[in-house]
Amino acid sequence: MRAIFNGVTIARSDDTIVVEGNHYFPLDSVESGVLRRSRMRSVCPWKGLASYYDVTADGVRSANAAWTYRHPHPWVRRIKDRVAFWNGVEVVDD
Repeated sequence: MRAIFNGVTIARSDDTIVVEGNHYFPLDSVESGVLRRSRMRSVCPWKGLASYYDVTADGVRSANAAWTYRHPHPWVRRIKDRVAFWNGVEVVDD
């Protein structure tokens, strides 16, 4: 799978995990310098507390376009250290 933003591939992995239709990429599959932590947080009753990142590629930024669960609930621990995308980031089959 590939995550593309502003025409730039920002992540690529053949090891994504799909939860609720979102592909969670390993953090180490994301290009360096693309993610910057955001103050945004949200709570999912069954996954836990989500932390967000702004995504930047070629000088264009999308606020809160990536999220992660740093300490997911035990039943979804497989998404720990992974990130999913939305808000202008296209995820396509590579």
